[in-house]
Amino acid sequence: MTSTIEQKLTEMGITLPAFALPAANYVPYTISGNLVYISGTLPMKDGKPQDIGKLGREFSIEQGQGTAKLCGINILASLKHACGGDLSRVKKCVRMGIFVASAEGFTDQPKVANGVSDFMVALMGDAGKHARFAVGVAELPFGVAVEVDATFEIA
Repeated sequence: MTSTIEQKLTEMGITLPAFALPAANYVPYTISGNLVYISGTLPMKDGKPQDIGKLGREFSIEQGQGTAKLCGINILASLKHACGGDLSRVKKCVRMGIFVASAEGFTDQPKVANGVSDFMVALMGDAGKHARFAVGVAELPFGVAVEVDATFEIA
């Protein structure tokens, strides 16, 4: 049976990438009770990091929002794996953390974070509304512009 989330992804023209294992000593997600904690997720496409650089220098706010959304799409691939392939188990996006590689003086991290936040709300409606933080950092793995972690409630 196709979940509402999967139907909405299809309507948006989005295909989830294959689930990918991490390249370091951590797990991509962990489940505790009815919560799934998704590790920091990068903007990967076809196994390669995308959007190398910093916001406020190489990338505009709008480009950063697209990068954050790509992180969200990759988060959903991990979430689907955590749910045994059944996204209908997802009840709510609880929290997101958005790390933005920022050039000196760049202070619009919350606007960049809206790229993934808006995506979750568009995808899940009220269940996509979440607590979050958005912070600027000097560097991220592989030089990417954005990294996102997330917590979801599942049935």
